[in-house]
Amino acid sequence: MRISIGESRRLDESNSAVGPFQQTLEAIQNRTATVGVIGLGYVGLPLVRIFARAGYSVIGFDCDPEKVRLLNQGQSYIKHITSDEISELLDSDKFVPTCDVKRLADTHAIIICVPTPLSKNREPDLSYIEGTCQDIQPHLRPGQLVVLESTTYPGTTREVCKPLLEAGGLCAGSDFFLAFSPEREDPGNPTHSAAFIPKVVGGLDPKSHQLAVELYKPIVPKVVEVGSPEVAEACKILENTYRSVNIALVNELKILFERMNIDIWEVIRAASTKPFGYQPFYPGPGLGGHCIPIDPFYLSWVARRYNFHTRFIELAGEVNTSMPEYVIQRITLALNQHCKSIRGSKVGVLGAAYKKDVDDPRESPSFELMERLIELGADVSYNDPFIPRLPSMRHYDFEGMKSQELTPEYLGSLDCVLISTDHTCYDWNRIVRLSRLVIDTRNATREVTEHREKIWSA
Repeated sequence: MRISIGESRRLDESNSAVGPFQQTLEAIQNRTATVGVIGLGYVGLPLVRIFARAGYSVIGFDCDPEKVRLLNQGQSYIKHITSDEISELLDSDKFVPTCDVKRLADTHAIIICVPTPLSKNREPDLSYIEGTCQDIQPHLRPGQLVVLESTTYPGTTREVCKPLLEAGGLCAGSDFFLAFSPEREDPGNPTHSAAFIPKVVGGLDPKSHQLAVELYKPIVPKVVEVGSPEVAEACKILENTYRSVNIALVNELKILFERMNIDIWEVIRAASTKPFGYQPFYPGPGLGGHCIPIDPFYLSWVARRYNFHTRFIELAGEVNTSMPEYVIQRITLALNQHCKSIRGSKVGVLGAAYKKDVDDPRESPSFELMERLIELGADVSYNDPFIPRLPSMRHYDFEGMKSQELTPEYLGSLDCVLISTDHTCYDWNRIVRLSRLVIDTRNATREVTEHREKIWSA
């Protein structure tokens, strides 16, 4: 069933009787509701914070007992949420972290914030969503609202979540309620944190829609109501596909302009002065994060179910995934100018996070670069002040590798320094001065005036 915007407000008079729906609605409106957040990562933990600060009681669920242990001790494992903030939430009695899924029965609303990665064949891996819905189902009770926030292809809420949640006998739209509201978290951006970003909401039916709208209204500046979960799902895919395609454009132009001896960064700065019709995007060593490298392929995958080929999306993906190889070519050329080959050279990678000033390594192009360099025989190390030790990752085996301190001895020992992530805490003048060769993929050294002969763009 698809609903029009605002239809949720025109509910039948029979709904005024105090039943499970009305009880949940009143609890949400009175802020006496308990909200369950499943997945306490870069999306879920910020949600916990804003719901608790709005006055709701929040139970945070995670399958990682170490995360739960740290949170219960008042310790944060995410850079932009401090341990003091976690302690404050615990002291207010508004937040309970747990691994116990039985406590889902104690909630009025359940928000799903779990990963949605790609398989090796670039197909959607919905195992986390499916597993979470299967965990919820035995504890689902009449009146509860379930909201999926994990980015996925249009149709997931209705076609995947709904049947799994209904397996216990309750019916979506009458017994329990179901909606989709895409996460819009931008880690490391204080201006655009979750509490300051409009929230798109699409319910499975009018009642589900109304509950979801009322749930989010107190915690965001604006709720953007759309007519179905599919529209809300497609909205998030569009947002990230837009970025992927435009980043692919500047990545391709970077290679062309380098051959033409034109500075792509200066071109972008000049184009950015146009007050209309242009938005700047910036090239890099490849795409990172859990959204832009992944989400467009969810759309291209579902398009094949409709016998449609998304050529634009797949071309952008080809360009962006080829960027690490371009960087390797530039390193090879630069070392060759110093009478060295990659094999046997000591290469230090600056930055393991997928973007500057965050501690999130998911899908970081640094790992693809490190793997390629090792395959070619380089002696690879890294530094990242926000990631002192590399975690376990799905596609790379660097677990336990430690960040090296940027001492004069360390920098001086390297044949090549590769800037993969341009953290603002790095002293670029010092790094260039102490290094033999610097490969800059982020234009991080643009303000460096001395020893520029050491710097190669990539």
